[in-house]
Amino acid sequence: MENGNTRGVRKGCEVGPTGAIGSTVEGQRSQARVLNRPHAYTESRSQVIRTRLEVLTSFLERHGFVLGLILVTGLTLADAAEISVRWGRWLKDHHAPNVLIGVIFLFSGLTLEKETLFKGILDWKAVLGALSLIFLVSPLWALALAREPVGHGLIIGLFLVASMPTTLSSGVVLTGAAGGNTATALLITILSNSAAVFTTPFLLEFLVGQTVTLTSMELHKTSLMITLASLVLAPLALGMSLRPAWLTLSQRIKGPQPATLNTFLVICIVWIGVCGSRHTMVQGVHLLPLVLALSVVFHGGLLMSAFLMARGLKLSAGRREAVIFMGGQKTLPLSVLIQTAVFPQYGEALVFCVCHHVVHLVMDGCVLSFLKNFKKAGQKA
Repeated sequence: MENGNTRGVRKGCEVGPTGAIGSTVEGQRSQARVLNRPHAYTESRSQVIRTRLEVLTSFLERHGFVLGLILVTGLTLADAAEISVRWGRWLKDHHAPNVLIGVIFLFSGLTLEKETLFKGILDWKAVLGALSLIFLVSPLWALALAREPVGHGLIIGLFLVASMPTTLSSGVVLTGAAGGNTATALLITILSNSAAVFTTPFLLEFLVGQTVTLTSMELHKTSLMITLASLVLAPLALGMSLRPAWLTLSQRIKGPQPATLNTFLVICIVWIGVCGSRHTMVQGVHLLPLVLALSVVFHGGLLMSAFLMARGLKLSAGRREAVIFMGGQKTLPLSVLIQTAVFPQYGEALVFCVCHHVVHLVMDGCVLSFLKNFKKAGQKA
């Protein structure tokens, strides 16, 4: 039997929020919340780290190539003891740049869709417009700028860049990002890089021959054409033929994409080239402001010509982007290869090739933003 005191105690235990039992329950809940805080903090911290890594990865994907070029060039020039430079020169003497060029074009062939190329033929006006910019406007514009007294080394670098075909990947990416026809951009890439095997030696000879003080140089066109064919056409065709097998393999085995590997390989080629011309480049560091200015003027002229070309051909949005980006961009690996093989005594030429590549990527990024904003403004209107 329960007396009044017992019932009062039980009642207090059940309903008394401020009683001993109630206080114990609240204490246990508070303790549980405290114990759970480290777990919540760990989750929050992991989320912050994950977010920061994603931001860093995105940044490196967009700017890693430019940063890599600047980093390897700066570190190599700063290597006064030439610890790493000796390795780069050894690789150059053992034909490493040739091997890397072949691998780059092989990987590029793996990424090209033959089915897409046929779609690009439909926009033949854009294709012809871009090729005219690459092989006609660019050399003539370089020849006009070479009349200025900028030095033999920079003139050689300017001529090298002007005689190059369009880029292998960045131009296509920018064309797609701007809403352009990537099929047309791909076709321009294939045609210009294939034609460069024959056009580059003749363009270089023409440009060098027009500059009186450089006429003592002799270009072995046949030898250069054979080299370019073996390092460009053959690996590119092989890569395109191996694409179906590569797609099957890449679905089973996850690994770096060819475009990522090519970025690393191009940086390696530039490093080898800088190692070979380090002494001359160090002596010509004071020319860097002039190199940057000449790069901006040269690529700015090509961009203006590309916009005028697109307007003259009456290319609408979606078609003009391939002309603007593919017609003005210049591939870097081939210019570095020819500089190290044909003009090794002109280190300033290599400086111009590398600086121009960085400058034209930055300028084309600005053009991409302009085209996107222009398109958005048109949609709102």
